[in-house]
Amino acid sequence: MSEHFALSSDLISELLTGMRLRGVQYRRIQTGPSFGISLNAKPGHAYFHYLAVGSAVLRTEDGVLHELSAGNAVFLPQGAAHQLLSSAGEPTQDISCFESAPLGDTVSAVNLCPTTSAIPSAILFYGCMQFDLGGMQGLGPLMPGLMAADATSDRYPGLMPILAAMKGEICSGRIGFAGILARLADVVAAMIVRGWVECGCDYASGLVAALRDPRLARAILALHRHPGRNWTVSELAEECNSSRSVFAERFQATIGTPPLRYATELRMRLASQWLIQDRLPIETVAQNLGYTSQAAFSRAFKRITGCPPGASRGSLMKSLGR
Repeated sequence: MSEHFALSSDLISELLTGMRLRGVQYRRIQTGPSFGISLNAKPGHAYFHYLAVGSAVLRTEDGVLHELSAGNAVFLPQGAAHQLLSSAGEPTQDISCFESAPLGDTVSAVNLCPTTSAIPSAILFYGCMQFDLGGMQGLGPLMPGLMAADATSDRYPGLMPILAAMKGEICSGRIGFAGILARLADVVAAMIVRGWVECGCDYASGLVAALRDPRLARAILALHRHPGRNWTVSELAEECNSSRSVFAERFQATIGTPPLRYATELRMRLASQWLIQDRLPIETVAQNLGYTSQAAFSRAFKRITGCPPGASRGSLMKSLGR
């Protein structure tokens, strides 16, 4: 195994370790021959669809049509608005307009089959998730609006049995199937992201280019593994066996921000995740990130994010109704 491959694998593992997919809403949808469902844009979230039975058309905001057949899975990491249709000309209604029956805490069933249809024409599982890449949040804007998973592709080894398990749970309706479906959806979404990163992120620029450059990747990996260390530019350059000036110039040119600014922004992205999603105390977060006092951490957090850590957590909890 080459050194560069090992380094890339470490960075992919770092990405997936920090990634959080938290299901907000899941629905199992059964339809008749004709259907049209619209889903609004949800920034900070991702959409996931798995078509277990039948066929459908997914139309993105730009009007592009994507044909889906049984066994296809798609992931929309930007949470962009889109529509699911039986055919391109079908009228649509917002998904919130359809009656649903609860199957669990976050899972519900929507039955769009007319009374004249004894057997559903299409069965799909839909998920809306909070999508947080943690310290690798800079990758989010670089991801394509829609990522379609071909389970037979080399990009997604191991995906086919998971999708087969999803179909089995959808169609069997066994005890506890709703919760199992939600967890499987999270796994499939993570595998789709991993496949995208492993295959070079479609040659995106910025942070992705840095991850592919062994002259920078070592420093980025060190920052993500030890965010609480008080790094200097010289120490980061040493990680890459480079001079301070050459490293700083290459880092700035590739990522678009100086190394220490990146380190500070990384700490604040991790802080936001730990405070809001993991619900860690502010004092603990400050210690984990190497700050000598809670006051020093709060000043840095406000300088980068625009609000103090307590207010940041409180505003999100309020928006989620918690």
